[in-house]
Amino acid sequence: MIAYVTLGTQDMDKAKAFYGELLAPLGAKLVVDMGRLALFGVAPGQPMFGVCLPYDGQPASTGNGTMVALPTASREQVDALYAKALALGASDEGAPGARMPTFYGAYVRDPDGNKLAFCKMG
Repeated sequence: MIAYVTLGTQDMDKAKAFYGELLAPLGAKLVVDMGRLALFGVAPGQPMFGVCLPYDGQPASTGNGTMVALPTASREQVDALYAKALALGASDEGAPGARMPTFYGAYVRDPDGNKLAFCKMG
């Protein structure tokens, strides 16, 4: 149902480096690079994750209540992505743990302040 999602950045080079390294364990790689927009994905026709310089030329900003959740294969992968994100310069928004019986997640903010969740459902 989702083709792609983008988060704004102030620094494309830094954002591409951050997400290129962070998303690699999920099988994602840079598939589109148009200068002001970069999209990461795992295969053609699959949902993509992107970072962009805002089209209107105004500074990128984070949304209150806006978050992108990235699914993982296991609780261990949630833990590993959380630790990797922090090592790459993200800030903690909630350490890994069970939030309910069928949901295990962790939360970070990327270097631009965008909120991400890593989760294992089921």
